[in-house]
Amino acid sequence: MTNPDFKIHHLIVPVFIPSVLFATGEASLIPILPTAAENLGASLPVAGLIAGLALIGTVLFDVPAARLVNHFGERKAMIIAGLLAAIALTGALLSTNLILLGSSVLVAGAMASIFGLARHGYMAENVPLNYRARSLSLLGGTFRAGAFLGPIIGAAVVFAWGIHWVYVVGIVFCLASAVVLLVTQPNLMDQPTSTPHVSPWLVARQESAKLATVGMAATILGMMRTLRQVGLPLWGLYIGLHPGKVSLIIGIAGAVDFALFYVSGQIMDRFGRRWAVVPSLVGMAVTHIALVFALTEPAFLWVAIAMSIANATGSGIVLTLGADMAPPAQRNEFLAAYRLLIDSGQAVTPLIISGITLAVSLPAAIVVMSGVSFLGAGLGWKYLPKFGIR
Repeated sequence: MTNPDFKIHHLIVPVFIPSVLFATGEASLIPILPTAAENLGASLPVAGLIAGLALIGTVLFDVPAARLVNHFGERKAMIIAGLLAAIALTGALLSTNLILLGSSVLVAGAMASIFGLARHGYMAENVPLNYRARSLSLLGGTFRAGAFLGPIIGAAVVFAWGIHWVYVVGIVFCLASAVVLLVTQPNLMDQPTSTPHVSPWLVARQESAKLATVGMAATILGMMRTLRQVGLPLWGLYIGLHPGKVSLIIGIAGAVDFALFYVSGQIMDRFGRRWAVVPSLVGMAVTHIALVFALTEPAFLWVAIAMSIANATGSGIVLTLGADMAPPAQRNEFLAAYRLLIDSGQAVTPLIISGITLAVSLPAAIVVMSGVSFLGAGLGWKYLPKFGIR
């Protein structure tokens, strides 16, 4: 697919700006969720579970999201997701017990599924192949911008007004993403599809070879990113750091991640997808092993930065692989199945961390997941060429 009239800057208003805003709103909450849960009476394993409920919500809504995006179109689906996410975060702000907090986080995660599928489907459909890796790396960069801005803003709010005001940050940014899309010209986004609905489960069966190999490598990378998101705040809590300092350190690491995100797109376009996914998985494994030796604030900072470098090597690779593998006739349905696989792996990661932490220890949980990351690197190296993905 080529389009001589396509320019990457055409994606700024309909995709990149709303994505930065939504990602910032989400990321501002992640570092404080374990502490917020602990303040409501949660133990360390339960605090990790609460922090992972956003991902569980995403998994539960991945398949329904395909039907909703097909029905409303990408723009309207993203607007709905932004508005409902803001309402869910309002519920989290007003939570007085773990059930209400967990339910609110779960709904916010479901809205992230709709928002994510809509922008992924739009990019896969409209971005020419020769621009795909760079454009999706830029989209990955919007996540990293949010991962940088969210915790930094959240840290400032925690120190200035207290932990509960971080929810207000999330509400404001989710609403802002919806507002930007409301003022976006509708013709800049795809209209609702008129093709007959095909079950994502049927498409998943048809494309099972791709999903079980390349899809699994991408899933493991998603799991390691979740381990990083959930594990870093938990490790900060484990070694007794102030939650504001933890948020600040994660924000600094996010800045490094953001600064390097475009490198991945250049690597993929020049050398191929394997040279992004494999080094990223190996790097994530090594840096997580290093985390168990980070028992001081400076060591925690340097390991967090090293993780960001490893993560940035694979910026946009999960999105790019999904777009590469998606059959054009069932694009949204395939992406729904693919994202369900990815998100399921991400959702079970906090459960794995909590379970191993409860049974053994938090360091043991981190080491086990590092071993899984090495497995993912092997899958990526072996199977990407078998599906014609260079």
